[in-house]
Amino acid sequence: MAKQNEPKIKLLDALKAVVEAKNMDDSVILNALKQALISAARKYLHIDKKIEVEIDEDDRVHVFLRVEVVDDFPDYDPAMTADEVEKLDEGYMLVDEAREFNEEAQAGDVLEMEVPTEAFGRQAIQTAKQLLTQQIRDAERQKVMDTYRGRIGTMISGEVLRLEGRNVIVSLGKQTEAVIPPREQIGHERLVQGQSVKAVIARVEESVKSGAQVILSRASGDFLKELFRQEVPEIYEGTVEIKGVAREPGYRAKIAVYSRDEKIDPVGACVGMKGARVQTIVRELGNERIDIVHWNPDLDVFITRALSPANVVKLAEVPGTDRTVVVINDENLAQAIGKNGQNVKLAAQLVGRNLDVFGEKEWSEKDDEAKAQVLAPRPQELHRSAVRRVESLFNAPAEEGAAAEETAVAEEGAPAEE
Repeated sequence: MAKQNEPKIKLLDALKAVVEAKNMDDSVILNALKQALISAARKYLHIDKKIEVEIDEDDRVHVFLRVEVVDDFPDYDPAMTADEVEKLDEGYMLVDEAREFNEEAQAGDVLEMEVPTEAFGRQAIQTAKQLLTQQIRDAERQKVMDTYRGRIGTMISGEVLRLEGRNVIVSLGKQTEAVIPPREQIGHERLVQGQSVKAVIARVEESVKSGAQVILSRASGDFLKELFRQEVPEIYEGTVEIKGVAREPGYRAKIAVYSRDEKIDPVGACVGMKGARVQTIVRELGNERIDIVHWNPDLDVFITRALSPANVVKLAEVPGTDRTVVVINDENLAQAIGKNGQNVKLAAQLVGRNLDVFGEKEWSEKDDEAKAQVLAPRPQELHRSAVRRVESLFNAPAEEGAAAEETAVAEEGAPAEE
């Protein structure tokens, strides 16, 4: 039973300080408050029995102990779990224990007693505050998860709150903070406190410190896509489609676009009148150079356009691999490769192939055997291809996987071409 000489501390006032300024639904706060009061009451009474919390018409909170008095606990369904049995036991109290609260208690009675929250001791209040804090933190974490997980890959605007080391902390409003980690920042960019900033929601992670952490990115391809979606009405409306993006954040990017309407030039739509649309995006990215490529389903055409304005002399796909040999006019070779190989690297990312680039003179000087060696699959390429093939069987839906497996078996059993 509770001690009679414990100091009278106002529990509700103590708990009110925990929930103040929390941007949570009233129902969430109320449920958390009830759980905290139940915990405190059990701590105060030194029992683990059924406690109920009620709020009257005047918003006054009342805490009650309500149990059925019994001679012995009833038999339970053997199929019940230990937790279910324990929960059921909370609603019963043996006669001897009940008489500590009411000397006239008898089996069959319902013992109901209001617990005076003003008399809760410091230990009970501390327990309640800890539980309430945890309940609210869990609710906040779930709220962040529910709000932002469904928006991954979309644009959001915020304000830089502070810098924590190399991390940029951004306010998204309503007491929600997000972070742009170093790897998601544009390399040479320096964001400052109070600055408005755009980014895409990259992911939402579990966090020991805050429960849930929204991760933003300005360095991803999705950010570039969203900027074009904002600036180009044809993309926003779906007439022009973004087929792919490759970026070296802050330096250079390539974006492939395609128009579903033959009357609309997708590249021109993205550039805008006098380059207005693309220049707005370039400024947002700190003068990152952007190549807009007209996508084509023909891979050779797409590769040629991705390397433009270099003059492609020859293209040869290496069978059974994701490599394409590209021969470039010598005058354009340096331009095609780019500084530190940047241009050809981005072009390869955009088209989804490894591009093996040669100058026209270098290629012409190779004899037939050397050319055949370049155009032949390398052992490591065949290995990667086999690994991807196996992975596709496991990742594909059941019917597709079975069809792919049958195709693979058929190919293995087919006679070799002469």
